Amino acid sequence: MCVLITGAAGFIGSHLVERLLARGERVIGIDNFDPFYSPEEKWQNLAAALRHPAFRLIEADCAELDELERALGDSHVDVVVHLAAKAGVRPSIQDPLGYVRANLLGTQAMLELARRRGVGRFVFASSSSVYGNNEKVPFSEDDPVEHPISPYAATKRAGELLCHTYHHLFGLSIVCLRFFTVYGPRQRPDLAIHKFTRLISEGRPIPVFGDGSTRRDYTYVDDILQGIEGALRVTEGVAPRFEIVNLGESETTTLARLIELISGAVGREPVIDRQPLQPGDVERTYADIDRAKALLGYAPTTKVEEGIPRFVEWFRSQA
Repeated sequence: MCVLITGAAGFIGSHLVERLLARGERVIGIDNFDPFYSPEEKWQNLAAALRHPAFRLIEADCAELDELERALGDSHVDVVVHLAAKAGVRPSIQDPLGYVRANLLGTQAMLELARRRGVGRFVFASSSSVYGNNEKVPFSEDDPVEHPISPYAATKRAGELLCHTYHHLFGLSIVCLRFFTVYGPRQRPDLAIHKFTRLISEGRPIPVFGDGSTRRDYTYVDDILQGIEGALRVTEGVAPRFEIVNLGESETTTLARLIELISGAVGREPVIDRQPLQPGDVERTYADIDRAKALLGYAPTTKVEEGIPRFVEWFRSQA
């Protein structure tokens, strides 16, 4: 089949491109190489894929529907995996309009592209941030999500609603995947694990927001890929369906413990720069993955104690 992947040069997208090419699929990648972090890193992410005869890259903005239509021409697409987005809670508070354009208009354009071209299958990358400061743990897909606490979270929830609208009106089969703090090789350099690894390696202070007691459900990228592949299988059915599914490890790790794991793998003591909690940050994330197991055959295998040393090994290989 031919899979159209947006955000193809990013962290998760580039891994998915390689996974599907290795499986024998044809892949069309879309990326605008947003300068939020180095476009050179993104080009490097795609280095192997660009040498593969079954991969085609379109350098374009997902929100520009007419531009995408022209670039695709008469290319046949079987399924869309929409990963492209402006990510990050704190930056979304500084640039809410940019986040609305990229995350909301970009999602709307991709859904409309699928509708116009008769592509009946769509996988949307949502986020655990939609749960806000949910008091009930673990977070279940049936929990209320009406109170996002950042523009980023609000755009992701809005994207889910747009997906439901296109399922209802036009019969698209859609799976919305709520990712929980994904990490691994190629992770964005602004995210905590990558940033802390770099700063600890250089002997520089790491900014720690709060007392270190906040908890996250850290999910290794290989496990996320397994979940996406499960979502692709689910959309193959004859009857259109709409599903929202958590993808996490279903275990939580405190920020303090994460720093211990990183410093242990790096082999240097961290220098802590203690700072107050930031607006938009949630106290915890914790995924209930029963639905993912039942629907997608999801079975995450990489504990954070194993994943952090793997990431540090990759980080060192890039030096």
